[in-house]
Amino acid sequence: MKTLSGAIVRADGTLLRGQLTFSDKIVEVHPAAVESRDYLLPGLIDLQVNGSHGIDVMSADARALAALGRHLAREGTTAWLPTAVTSPIERIEGVHAAIAEAIAAEHPHPGRAGEPAVILGMHLEGPFISPRRLGVHPPLNLEPAGGAFERIAAMSALRLITMAPELNGAPDAIRRLVKRGVTVSIGHTDATLEEARAGIEAGARMFTHLFNAMRPLAHRDPGVIAAALAQSPAVAAVIPDGVHLHPEILRLVHHARGVSGMMLTTDKVALAGAPNAAGAARATIDRGAARLADGRLAGSIISMLDGVRLMVDAAKVTVGQAAVMAATNPANVLGMRDRGRLEVSAHADVIVLTPELELKAVFVGGREVS
Repeated sequence: MKTLSGAIVRADGTLLRGQLTFSDKIVEVHPAAVESRDYLLPGLIDLQVNGSHGIDVMSADARALAALGRHLAREGTTAWLPTAVTSPIERIEGVHAAIAEAIAAEHPHPGRAGEPAVILGMHLEGPFISPRRLGVHPPLNLEPAGGAFERIAAMSALRLITMAPELNGAPDAIRRLVKRGVTVSIGHTDATLEEARAGIEAGARMFTHLFNAMRPLAHRDPGVIAAALAQSPAVAAVIPDGVHLHPEILRLVHHARGVSGMMLTTDKVALAGAPNAAGAARATIDRGAARLADGRLAGSIISMLDGVRLMVDAAKVTVGQAAVMAATNPANVLGMRDRGRLEVSAHADVIVLTPELELKAVFVGGREVS
């Protein structure tokens, strides 16, 4: 049993000065007069990780995914979704197999000291996306129907999928996926306001990297971004690196959606933590992000904790609010109530930050990460 003291972030973003007692799960949270000025946050949860530290999800085997997870844990991210991108179905199936193997390998002993952040499943970003909003994805986009859809829908580790709701068959596909427990996110889309709303009505519960690879917001054609800024069950995910979105836009999203309607993801790539990564041969680090030779953005190079700090420093949210966006809301999007919060019976995924927001300690399943 372990006990930590400090300012404990609650699920609504407020702080409780007191003590947190835990083993593999949280046993007690109680107010107390404590001297520690540290912040105690739920472990951060990243739902969009394409790679990091030289490891590319698209080419990683189970051991490499575990290594990537160890890097994430040392950054304060305690759970994550390896993210596959638009590719031939056979390649997506290979990535899924590696992720499923990595999940099975960590299952008996999740959270051992030095072990990786917990893999919660696979995020598939494509191939059911708009040919007009590919970003840096290859033009291998498909409609969500037929044999390709059936093969993807059958993937046991699929937990989140990014889809353009305006595609033929998309509303029915969204309903089918949601029924089998897969969260659907609206992204890489040219959807109108009405098409985006239809996607939410069908069950979509997230927007992937809001503003990026989307139909632009216009005053006579509000489109998908207006749907994301309006109150709805779908949470607006943003990349808080100061490059993909200007800090003033981050503030705008916060003002429009509030703490509960906004979440952070990194969309990080193999170049993060490894500027010469072989897995990101088409991109280089340029002006604070990964870019192709023509200047197009190809992902971020930040950690989730970097995003929390930027939200506090530049978007002017509180530490507690940023923690909710980076931990509680991602867990909620996946329908998980035992992660992303410091409450009794939740997994003891905890990070300790100094008053200056420097990382002091990380616990995954109650065990300290070395």
